[in-house]
Amino acid sequence: MKILSYQPFSLFANGGGNRILRRLYQGKEAKVVSLVIDGFSSVLPNGNIKETLVPAMPVHRPWMRWRLRNLGMWLRDVFFHGLTTRRIRKAARQMDYEVIHVVDHGPYCAALCVDEFLEGKQLWVSFHDHFNTTKSNAENTRRLWQHATRRLVISEEIAAAYSRLFGEAQYEIITDGVEAQEIRQPSAQIGVPINIYFAGLLHLHYIPLFKTLADALDRLSNDGLQFKLVLRGTQQLNELNDRQFEVDYRPVTLNNADLKAELDAADILYLPIKFTTPDFYLYSLSTKMVGYLGAPGAILYHGPADSAACHLLKNNQAAICCGALDTDDLVASLRALLSSGEQVSIRAKELARNRFDLKTIQQRFWAGDLTGVDR
Repeated sequence: MKILSYQPFSLFANGGGNRILRRLYQGKEAKVVSLVIDGFSSVLPNGNIKETLVPAMPVHRPWMRWRLRNLGMWLRDVFFHGLTTRRIRKAARQMDYEVIHVVDHGPYCAALCVDEFLEGKQLWVSFHDHFNTTKSNAENTRRLWQHATRRLVISEEIAAAYSRLFGEAQYEIITDGVEAQEIRQPSAQIGVPINIYFAGLLHLHYIPLFKTLADALDRLSNDGLQFKLVLRGTQQLNELNDRQFEVDYRPVTLNNADLKAELDAADILYLPIKFTTPDFYLYSLSTKMVGYLGAPGAILYHGPADSAACHLLKNNQAAICCGALDTDDLVASLRALLSSGEQVSIRAKELARNRFDLKTIQQRFWAGDLTGVDR
C-alpha cells in the first residue's frame, strides 16, 4: 500500500500535526510520499520521506506585516485559490499512490477530493482540530467527512460534533502515541528545586495562564518551597520577570532524545489550554499531553474544565486539573499534586498503555481495518 500524504506543512517541521504523521509513518517511510501546500515557506526541511512542495502564492515574507500581511493572506486564500488548487492537482498527478491521506487543515484541504484523484483509490482523512480553528471551512470538512473511506479523528468529541453536522459515519480514534520504552516509572520523590516543565511557543491567549502560574509559584515560594520553571522553545515572557523562582529558557529543538530527557527530569508537567477558543479546546487533544503521560512526573492541567483534554485526564485520574484563572485555585491544585503526584503519575501510565500505545495505533492505521471502528 502506497500512501500520498497531503497536508499544509512539512512532515519534518515542528508542530503537533507533523509529529502525529511522523509517528504514524515511522518504520514505513518508503511507503509514503508527501505533498505539502505551504504559504509560509519555500524550502522544505530534510527528512526520510520524499516531499514535494507547492507554495501557496504569494508566499509570506518577513517584511509582509500589518496590512501587507493581511493583503497577502487574502491574495493567497481567495484571489490565487484557483491557481494554487490547479498546481496542487498537477503535482499529485505525478505521484504513485493507492491511498490519499489528507489532514483537514487549511483552505486547500479538499483540493484532491474530486473524482479524478479518488477513482479506484482510498481517501483517509485525519481530523485533528475543528475547522473553525484551522482556516478550513464547513464545506471543505463536510466534503472530506462524507467522501472519506476512513475518518481518523483526534477525539470522541470531534467525532460527535461532525456526526451531528455532516451525518453519522464510521470513524476511528487515531492520535499520537507513546512507545513502550518511553514510559517511565512514576517518580516517588519530588526534587529540590521542584522542576516544572513546558515546551512550545505561546500565543498571547496563553499569557494569562502563565501569569497565574507565576503568582501561584511566588506564593508557594514564600511558604518555603523552591521551584525551577523550564521552558523549551518558549519566548521570553515579561510576566515571569522578577519572580521568587528560577526560570530556565531553552531554545527550540527537534531532538527527541533531548526532549525526552527533559520530560523525564520534570516533577510537574504543565499543560495549559487557552480559555478563549471553545472550538479548539472542546475537541482537540494536545500531542504534548500524550508525551506527558509517559514521563515520571505528574501532569498539572490548567485550562477549561469542559475541554476534551480535561475530560480525558479527569475521567482517568491522570492529572490534577485546575479549571480557572485564579491564583488560589492553582495554589490548591499545586499542593494537591505535590501530595499525590506519584498516584496521579501511576494512573497516567495506565492511560498511556491502554489508549495511547504507539505500536497499537500504528498497526491500526496501517491495517486500514474498519471492523474495529470506534462508534
